[in-house]
Amino acid sequence: VALLPLFQVDRWRNQEITNLTKKQKKHLKEFGEQHPFHDNVVDRPEKTQILRLVSNYRLIFFLYEEEEEEEEGSDAEEDLEDEEEGETPDNSQNKEHPEKTNGGIEETEEAETEGEFTDKKNEAAFCLETNLPAKGEENMGEQEEEDIFVKHQETELSEEEVGRILQGSKIKTQVKWPKLGTLQCMCPLERFPAVGQPSSAPLPSIHKTLEANWGLLNQSFAPEGGTVTDVTELQKELLGLMGTYRDVHFTNSSPLREAKEVRSAYCLHVLNHVLKANTRVLRNNAKLKETKDVNVEFRDQGITRPKVLILVPFRDGVLRVVQTFITLLEPKGKKMDVSNKKRFKEEYGEEPGESPPKLHRPDDYHAIFSGNTDDHFRIGVSIMKRSMRLYSPFYSSDIIIASPLGLRTVLGADGEKKRDFDFLSSIELLIVDQADVFLMQNWEHLLHVLKYLNLQPLDSHGVDFSRVRMWNLNNWAAHYRQTLVFSAIQEPQITNILTKHCHNYRGQVCSKTIPKVGSICQVLVQLPHVFQMFHSDSFMDQDARFQFFVDKILPQYRDSVMSHTFIYVPSYFDFVRLRNYLKKEDISFASVSEYSQRSEVSRARHYFQKGEKQFMLFSERFHFYKRYTIKGIHNLIFYGLPTYPHFYSEVCNMLQAGVREGGGSVSFTCTALYSRYDMHRLAAITGVDRAAQMLQSKKTVHLFITGEEKNT
Repeated sequence: VALLPLFQVDRWRNQEITNLTKKQKKHLKEFGEQHPFHDNVVDRPEKTQILRLVSNYRLIFFLYEEEEEEEEGSDAEEDLEDEEEGETPDNSQNKEHPEKTNGGIEETEEAETEGEFTDKKNEAAFCLETNLPAKGEENMGEQEEEDIFVKHQETELSEEEVGRILQGSKIKTQVKWPKLGTLQCMCPLERFPAVGQPSSAPLPSIHKTLEANWGLLNQSFAPEGGTVTDVTELQKELLGLMGTYRDVHFTNSSPLREAKEVRSAYCLHVLNHVLKANTRVLRNNAKLKETKDVNVEFRDQGITRPKVLILVPFRDGVLRVVQTFITLLEPKGKKMDVSNKKRFKEEYGEEPGESPPKLHRPDDYHAIFSGNTDDHFRIGVSIMKRSMRLYSPFYSSDIIIASPLGLRTVLGADGEKKRDFDFLSSIELLIVDQADVFLMQNWEHLLHVLKYLNLQPLDSHGVDFSRVRMWNLNNWAAHYRQTLVFSAIQEPQITNILTKHCHNYRGQVCSKTIPKVGSICQVLVQLPHVFQMFHSDSFMDQDARFQFFVDKILPQYRDSVMSHTFIYVPSYFDFVRLRNYLKKEDISFASVSEYSQRSEVSRARHYFQKGEKQFMLFSERFHFYKRYTIKGIHNLIFYGLPTYPHFYSEVCNMLQAGVREGGGSVSFTCTALYSRYDMHRLAAITGVDRAAQMLQSKKTVHLFITGEEKNT
């Protein structure tokens, strides 16, 4: 690039920033780089650009990639392959922006935060304090006496019982259900025994507003023109379990199969809870209006209004949740009143030109990354009778739907002046959907949000304390909060949410996924798999893994004969540590992570395939976001077992790509490291029986061979 005056460089940089979309600016400000899903690096020289300087003369310069000259002979083949895989720049990032400022990303972001849209004109219509119940709902008190919702809210705990809950001692039992499988139940208090067979958790009573439509639970994801499936057996079991107000962790919510059913079930549970709570408040409003007794008290509220927090990883998840809400609430033959619906569809729907081209990727990839994949958002939803208000201010909302990143920017951190977390003080129902995807984003954001749930608020926010429940005033809201966690895998970090951050007095129920057949059976390449066990003192002991790899594994591959060695690293922290070590030891390697630019990825793939780099360091998050096929692998090392079991077979099957192109016979090797704390991942890859044998065996090395008629 030709040298420019400093002021001209600043102007050019500002112009580049203003050409980004709002979402890209947010991500760029937050992390200092663009989201890996929306990489936009120019692969070829751009057209000549003419910049006007202050002194009225012109300077012509060209932008080009350094690797164009280095890889001139091989780029035609690489470019053709990349175009076939859909690796073209995202055209949506080159949209014209008529309103341009010289303030850069800081000014834009600041103005956007200050002017964040919330619907304030409908405040009176959706106000709980001033509204009265709808016709037919005035005298429903007799029916609700036996409702589990009322029993749960009106249960009184003693200080001794609260102390016992906080001690963490629990009675553990196990039961098997037809669809949910093996359930592990934990009860902190004896007077609330563990759940038994499905008959002990029947479907909860449905609010009158939902009676007509709750059978259409699956309409929101039915194919166009196709028949709507009835409520499934899985949904009935989930609804029954959620209706007991115990914490639930379901570990088999696959994006291809169960995820849609799970979402519909928890949406019904959320609406049922909110409508019952709001109807109770409105009915008591009417009673207070009629009575002349000043001593009458109705304690039916929290300190702040938000009751439900739903955490989802992408904007598309919000869209599907709200669509399900509308399906369940909309009267037959009538259009439901939804405030700001048009704006919502524009901001949470998929923008034209934003979806990546049709890629040759696995089905689960398309299921996860369908629709709008922005991960920075938050929205308040309030419900009154049969009307819904989107973009309601948080303190006027019944439901908050957000990503952990979207909430963290509001919650702030210790020492920051501009922060707010009081709106999370009275959350009664927390839902963490697609928890496994949060592992691939930033797990710390989720933990940060959990840290600020059900804390005593710093301000009263105009609440009528005579209506606040005693357990909210006692700061015991966390013991009445129900937490529902749904994930596609069983992972200790996800389980840790319930053990460390959930203290529900009714206990917990966790499903246990026990795979009889592991993902190693999906490996099609004839390949010896050597599993090597190392000693570790704890789940977080990364030093033992690193030392074992450096002392025992890496020396075997230092010889030039063992070239084309691919190292798969699940943790980004381990990735950085290994990269620094390989640099320090002056070892020939290329590296690819979720933060690599497209040009760096293309260069690394080329050098590795041609054998110019002996090792390739490869991060798991990059595979999650991209799913590229890496060619030229001869030796495969799993520094840690993959988070998703099917990633193991996907990476192993990459060896086939090199065989098809090379034509010659190559002997492949595969080595995987594990410790006794990797039980869940090992069982998902090798099968539960084999994993048990491997962990109990005195031997530390175990061999599997795939690709033969019968796997060994």
